[in-house]
Amino acid sequence: MAELGNDIDRAAGLLRSGELVAIPTETVYGLAADAIDPGAVVRIFEVKNRPAFDPLIVHVADIDEFSHYAGPIPPAAVKLAEQVCPGPVTFIFRKSRVIPDLVTSGHATVGLRIPDHPVTLQLLKSLEFPLAAPSANPFGFVSPTSAMDVQDQLGDRIPYILDGGDCQVGLESTIIDFSGHEPRILRLGGLSLEYLETLLQQRVAIQTSSSNPRAPGMLTSHYSPGRRLLVGDIPALIDSHPDLELGVLAFRHFYPGVVKQHQRILSPAGDPQEAARNFFRRLRAFNRLPVDLVIAEWLPDEGLGRAINDRLRRAAASADMPDRGAPPATNQ
Repeated sequence: MAELGNDIDRAAGLLRSGELVAIPTETVYGLAADAIDPGAVVRIFEVKNRPAFDPLIVHVADIDEFSHYAGPIPPAAVKLAEQVCPGPVTFIFRKSRVIPDLVTSGHATVGLRIPDHPVTLQLLKSLEFPLAAPSANPFGFVSPTSAMDVQDQLGDRIPYILDGGDCQVGLESTIIDFSGHEPRILRLGGLSLEYLETLLQQRVAIQTSSSNPRAPGMLTSHYSPGRRLLVGDIPALIDSHPDLELGVLAFRHFYPGVVKQHQRILSPAGDPQEAARNFFRRLRAFNRLPVDLVIAEWLPDEGLGRAINDRLRRAAASADMPDRGAPPATNQ
């Protein structure tokens, strides 16, 4: 099993030798490798069983590094980065030749981000190269938000897990594409659409699904909880599945008709930030419960609730089960 610790020098030494290391961020744990070394990057795809057409995000220590690995960097992107970095946002730019095509799955663009975690920022500042780092889990499954989540899923395939405690955001970064004429959201995530639009002082289009993704998290099927999943009106779903052992993933409160021990609540206070922080952890819990089907409800489709709904939709698709109902329509 992987060694688990908080030795930044140990992690840096392994990365310099071409090994993989799981690293903490504010969003989820990442599976990191030297982004400039194609041999190391190949190992990410192998260990995760990740398809080569799904690009990786590159992590850097500060905004000045953007121009080393991409360009041109639009002034609007620089202004936004100065306000939100480090933080749960990834910027898509035209890539430089320094970044191997393997990292970007052959696309001419690259995703760059500055993680808001003191341990990983210190690690990045100690290295001579950026880190390619998708979530540290087998491809298509629930993202890890603690070192033990990584140990459970990949501990037998990597040498070291850099333990930085539980992730404080709990959803992957929002991805915003600055490679075209106007910015576009390619993945909803830990920075809300509303907040980004306020900072940019404009409406931002959303394009979050693609069979040929230019950014992670764009595939229709993703975030498998390891159980069948339906999303919709929980009481109706309970009534329509009387013969199955059900698990419930609810926003604020428990529901009658299902064993309480088989229910998980995202935020009793109805706080979307708390719900986001708990989402993957609660979803992962159903792997350990004797349930046949997980039923979940949509959150209010705004702020981080919109990002959680996006993941619920993809998790339901990953189980090859249709959604029941849909979240409230938005004006996007």
